[in-house]
Amino acid sequence: MQDGVRDRNVRSPFADMIEVTRLTSLGRLDEATALIQRSLGGYAAAPPPPDAPAPQAATRRAEAPQEAQREVRQKMPRAEPARTVIAEPAVRVRKAVGKVVRGLAPVLKGLGHARRIPARPPAPRTPAESRFVALSHVEPAGSRDYKLFIPGQPAEPAPLVVMLHGCTQNPDDFAAGTGMNALAERAGFFVAYPAQSRQAHVQRCWNWYEPRDQRRESGEAAIIAGITRAVMAAHPIDPTRVYIAGMSAGGAAALNIARAYPDLYAAVGVHSGLAAGCARDLGSALMAMQVGAPGLGTAPSFGAAPVGQRIPTIVFHGEDDGTVSVRNADQVLAQANVAGLTARSETFEGRGHPFTRTRYQDETGRVMVEDWRVRGAGHAWSGGRPEGSYTDSDGPDASRAMLDFFAAHRLGPQ
Repeated sequence: MQDGVRDRNVRSPFADMIEVTRLTSLGRLDEATALIQRSLGGYAAAPPPPDAPAPQAATRRAEAPQEAQREVRQKMPRAEPARTVIAEPAVRVRKAVGKVVRGLAPVLKGLGHARRIPARPPAPRTPAESRFVALSHVEPAGSRDYKLFIPGQPAEPAPLVVMLHGCTQNPDDFAAGTGMNALAERAGFFVAYPAQSRQAHVQRCWNWYEPRDQRRESGEAAIIAGITRAVMAAHPIDPTRVYIAGMSAGGAAALNIARAYPDLYAAVGVHSGLAAGCARDLGSALMAMQVGAPGLGTAPSFGAAPVGQRIPTIVFHGEDDGTVSVRNADQVLAQANVAGLTARSETFEGRGHPFTRTRYQDETGRVMVEDWRVRGAGHAWSGGRPEGSYTDSDGPDASRAMLDFFAAHRLGPQ
């Protein structure tokens, strides 16, 4: 080489850089570091050019005539000092190797540790938004519109609660007053709100007192059951955790339907309602609302089919209800066959309306029926929101109490 040479036992610096890169990619960092160190310190001085005169030739030139010496010097090419020839390539090599070292610095910092590519953190899951959609259902018994609350992150599979509004109400009003959708969003369950039409009843009351609307696969009972099945077919609903509840006329209708379909609903909630099959027409309905159904429990119900099993039931009723007598709550309890259960009562006072909660347990200690009597409350959803009609925010939260009760019951073996 003209610029300089390496010691015969040392490889080319560029070959060293290639080898350093290869060793680094294989994770052999100790070897790569050692090779870099040898490469930085392994250069030797370059020998003189082959045509340069030997020292003894210079002695002979001193003995020659001066003119001859000048002629010889003019013919000889002028050479740069040996230190310049050696220094420049050494600097360039050191700079090149230095770049390699700086590029490897982050790797060499972790010398002795295995090379691992850090795992990417999972992308954050963006929660879906809940929806409150308007739908319609048609079947041989008739048709009804309904609203369905779909939670943003439903449980897998999810419970379903069917909510029946009272007279003059509609699904939006009932959902706002009960606050059920907010609870459903947190718990991940669906809520269906069937809507009574003005064609079926001018005041939008469910026809709970009509025998054709109390029986299985007939009238409004069949329509509500059909809506329930449609929601179950369209969404990931747990068939063992389907419930029904209602207010006033909706409460009476809910109990009719629960008793007509004990294979579909795992429990029922009755707020300010009446016993199943306690009336057969408008006249008997008005009488039952005022004083309770006379003779209920001693005679067969007008339209509700008898069931061979106890249906888990939760009852809410205001003791000052002037629209539906509190006596009807007693008849709902009698229909739930609480006589064969063990009752335990607690009274709560100090905030809002005082109330008494009575729990009825079977022989295993499981609560099969709950009765909530709210003193000072009228015909209104207990613990409801002022955004809806027929609500009383001073009472205990009926929506939460019902969901807690429902959570302890499901169809099939317990």
